[in-house]
Amino acid sequence: MLGIGAWKQRMPRAGEALPGRAQAIRVDWPHHVSGRALVPQAFPKSATVWFAMGCFWGAERLFWGLPGVLTTAVGYAGGFTPNPTYREVCSGQTGHAEAVQVVYDPAQISLQDLLKTFWEGHDPTQGMRQGNDRGTQYRSAIYTSNATQLAIAEASAREYQGALDNAGLPPITTEIALAGPFYYAEAEHQQYLSKNPLGYCGLGGTGVSCPVGIPLG
Repeated sequence: MLGIGAWKQRMPRAGEALPGRAQAIRVDWPHHVSGRALVPQAFPKSATVWFAMGCFWGAERLFWGLPGVLTTAVGYAGGFTPNPTYREVCSGQTGHAEAVQVVYDPAQISLQDLLKTFWEGHDPTQGMRQGNDRGTQYRSAIYTSNATQLAIAEASAREYQGALDNAGLPPITTEIALAGPFYYAEAEHQQYLSKNPLGYCGLGGTGVSCPVGIPLG
C-alpha cells in the first residue's frame, strides 16, 4: 500500500477531489473463481449491495464463496472522483472507499446473512482505518441499492452495536447510505487472493458474533 499521511484521515470535500476521467474501465473478463460475469446485469432477479471493510482484497474473499452469492467484484464507492485509479484512491484525494460489490440471489441468501459476514469479518469501530491500513479508503461502509436494504442495514448496525457494547467495545463508525456510483477496480485487483493465495490480507474482526434474523425497527 502507498504511504499514509495524517491528512488522509479526513474526507476531501467535493471541490478538493481529483478530477478523474469520463472513460470507465471495460469490465469484460470473468470472475477468477467462478468464471461468471462481474456485472449485476448478467443476473436477472438478483440483488446488489456494496461493502467497504478495509483492503478490498481480503474483503472480497469473504463473500465470493458464500452459497447464494452469484458474483463479486472490487472497486471504489462513496467518493467524488469519476472512474478513479487505484493510485488515485490511495492518495486520499478521491473520497472513495475500497469496496466489494456483492451480487446475490435473495431466494438463496438473505441480506442479514451477508451483513453477519460483514460485521464479523472486520472491526467496524476504527474510523478511517482497518488494522495497520490507514486512510479514508479503508473506512467501514455499507452502500445499499434501495431504501429497504438501507433499513435492514441500519437495524443490523443497532443490533450489532448492542453486542459490541456488551463486549465493552467502542461505537460503530460504519457509514451506511444509499449507493452512489460504483467504479470497478483494475483487473489485477479483482479476486486478488485467488490469483495470489499468499497475498496480503489485513482484515481482522472483533471476535463479537452478530445476530442473524435482525428485525426492522
